[in-house]
Amino acid sequence: MTPKLAAFPKAFMDELCVHKTMTVFDWIELASTLDIDGLEFYTGFCEDDPAWLESVRAALAAKNLAMPMLCCSPDFTADNLDAELEKERGWIKLTAALGGSYCRVLSGQRRPDLSREDGVKRVVGAIASLLPFAAAHGVTLIIENHYKDNYWTHPEFAQKSDVFCEIVSALDSPHFGVNYDPSNAFLAGEDPLDVLELVKHRVVTMHASDRYLLSGTIDDLRKEEDSLGYASRLAHGVIGEGLNDYDAIFTTLKAAGSTPRWVSIEDGMNGMGDLEKSVDFVRKKLKEHFS
Repeated sequence: MTPKLAAFPKAFMDELCVHKTMTVFDWIELASTLDIDGLEFYTGFCEDDPAWLESVRAALAAKNLAMPMLCCSPDFTADNLDAELEKERGWIKLTAALGGSYCRVLSGQRRPDLSREDGVKRVVGAIASLLPFAAAHGVTLIIENHYKDNYWTHPEFAQKSDVFCEIVSALDSPHFGVNYDPSNAFLAGEDPLDVLELVKHRVVTMHASDRYLLSGTIDDLRKEEDSLGYASRLAHGVIGEGLNDYDAIFTTLKAAGSTPRWVSIEDGMNGMGDLEKSVDFVRKKLKEHFS
């Protein structure tokens, strides 16, 4: 089974979520020119309105596109945990309403006063409590080896792979899996293939992007792994032209019997031309490794 291919509007997040100079319908129209099967949505540009949902479903159907994955950023290390759980339940319902099967969860922000033990306990308990609700809506929760939501103050609590794997290992459900993002490993000062080796049997979806160094070395980057902002040494680029080895990534997943259901591309920071090149590259590699 060849994974299906989606795209995420990484380059247009502020336009969609902050400045509101772009609508989701603009993004659907723009992305429909790409060789993709679906569009991953982000909660920041979604509306909790039946008329909006109906219009979006119609717009996607008109372009023969699915909405398979909803990108969410629950903050399970926050003091107001009940509010975060309620938001995630709403996002699970939104995923199902848009015809999606995968809804992201994160651990939360790495707050300076939070211990590893307490943080892991809070996150595992939070996700475990949501699994029956997700199952009832036909949705699988996917936790990403993440760096930092665009609009958070602190990096991810489970940014490092040992903490991430401790959380993943504590949750065993057919409605829970990993959304693997190779580029985020660099921001944790880790090798993407080492991280993949640890979670390869739990991967159900994947983000595809590529990064390249603007200056310095990987060792320089690792010294900056606790930065509150995105490391200035790294930049997004066309997939296949950066630091990630996608042949090795897909070979590892195929050998593990973990074909991702969806691969969602995060690119386009330098324009739609780059995004089109990335789509073509990933489509070609998926056919080579999974057909």
